Amino acid sequence: MPDQSSSLRERVANELPYLRRYARAVTGSQTLGDAAVREMLEAIIADPSLLGEEGASRLGLFTVFHRIWNPMHEVNVADGLISHLPVSTREAMLLTMVEGFSFAQAAEILQSSENQVRTMIAAARAQLEAQLRASVMIIEDEAIIAMHLRKIVQSLGNTVAGVARTRDEAVAMAKGVLPDLILADISLADGSSGIDAVKDILDEFSVPVIFITAFPQRLLTGERPEPTYLITKPFEPETVTATIWQALLVHRETQPGLRAA
Repeated sequence: MPDQSSSLRERVANELPYLRRYARAVTGSQTLGDAAVREMLEAIIADPSLLGEEGASRLGLFTVFHRIWNPMHEVNVADGLISHLPVSTREAMLLTMVEGFSFAQAAEILQSSENQVRTMIAAARAQLEAQLRASVMIIEDEAIIAMHLRKIVQSLGNTVAGVARTRDEAVAMAKGVLPDLILADISLADGSSGIDAVKDILDEFSVPVIFITAFPQRLLTGERPEPTYLITKPFEPETVTATIWQALLVHRETQPGLRAA
């Protein structure tokens, strides 16, 4: 029978990929996000009581993460829309719209109230839908999924610059349309890789990329260069929406001269 410490390690290990996904998205960086998760793990190893009575539950781990490492709160962001969207609001959106926590759970994680979380998200949605616009390119070989993504992108007021089905088609299209954002499937029609297509594109110009995969654990190991933004198939429109907003906001913060439209 496994001892208590091995059981704890197993429970933590099961949740780590999703905590990495969240940490990368909220910081806009695999390096920063994975470093934050390592910092949390080191703290738990030194003092397992940090997890409290719930142990290594998903809620417990995300709560401890926020107590130990507060990502981006000291970042000096640009003028305009971005500067008026607090990091706590972005965290609330990602926790509820991407990670699937309830408003009450997100409030507990962020040490806030449920009403505050609801108010923050409602205000942010209205602001972002009105002011954040982008040209989005989709790399996806399944027509139904591509159509679904197109509808989500357009429902936010964005334009779809094009849909590519293969690596070569994607690279050529990106050079022609210069999108503001890319949504990329991992496995493409001709057996090529969306990851390889994106690498080729990023050699030409800087653009935020959101990868879509049915097997997120394979790209959330923290052991090699991996995507910053990752959506799991099958996906909910809310998940795509929140991830698009966060990817665009972070990119426009870090690129000189870029602002929300």
